[in-house]
Amino acid sequence: MITSGFTNAPVSRFLVFSTVIGALVASLTDTRYYLHIQVVPHLWNYGQLWRLLTWQICYTNSTEVLFAVLAFYNLRVIERLWGSRKFASFILSTLPYTTLLPPLILTFILRPLTLGRINHLPAGPTPLIFALLANYYAAIPYTYRYKVAPYAASPSQTNPASNSTTPNSPTSVWVKSITVTSKATSYLAPFQLALSQFPGSVLAAAVGWAVGTAYRRDVLPYASSYRIPGWMVGEEKKREFEGLRARLDAERERDGPGGGLATGILAGETGEGAGARARARGTGQRRTLGDMVAEQFRGRG
Repeated sequence: MITSGFTNAPVSRFLVFSTVIGALVASLTDTRYYLHIQVVPHLWNYGQLWRLLTWQICYTNSTEVLFAVLAFYNLRVIERLWGSRKFASFILSTLPYTTLLPPLILTFILRPLTLGRINHLPAGPTPLIFALLANYYAAIPYTYRYKVAPYAASPSQTNPASNSTTPNSPTSVWVKSITVTSKATSYLAPFQLALSQFPGSVLAAAVGWAVGTAYRRDVLPYASSYRIPGWMVGEEKKREFEGLRARLDAERERDGPGGGLATGILAGETGEGAGARARARGTGQRRTLGDMVAEQFRGRG
């Protein structure tokens, strides 16, 4: 799971590239101002309800794009743990909640409670990132822990009476060390996204974390059992490849000691090619590359 790159993580690769390309297209076409939501005037005055479905398409500034790419890249281990099919199914099954809940909560709860002061919801898939982050927090264990302290380790003092050593520990609360795990760096990019456009980004992050936790606890109806077709993530091709490899392994076992030699077209379909295979198996020697190439053209003039 610590393999670099996008090995066994095609959906995460798609999320990373779509985040960059979506932001680039929105910038080139000058459509970034169509993505965010302001309850007034977008929803109440103009009736632009389509913004409820499009605000998660992409981010609108380069800083958020950078941290979103880092977050998706770090969260690719979830796809390797679950498999691409379950990972994509999670994204699609939680999409109605991560898309509709933040603007509805903002419109009908937060804005009335704050007398219109909280009116803005920034664009970008922040709820999706935090829904994945909640499962990353619960499912992925840390590999090591370390302590961060603003002071160096103090030398120990020897007590002559008891002949024992006692460390010189500072008494101030502000100089105590903090224990950090290997997963701490994976939270930095999402944390920056949550604070990038406060307070709307915090709302999106909180809803995403709640949706991810609810999914893990099987609270969302039909979400945990939903699966997309296997062909959407290339599982059919994988099955065909596994079947081909199984047939090749069966042929090698059936051929016996000479199973490692080339058969069929690679060994030549003529009688001379078959005789060469028989001689190679009889002597127990592997043919050279030159012999294999020569057999392809021998007797075919």
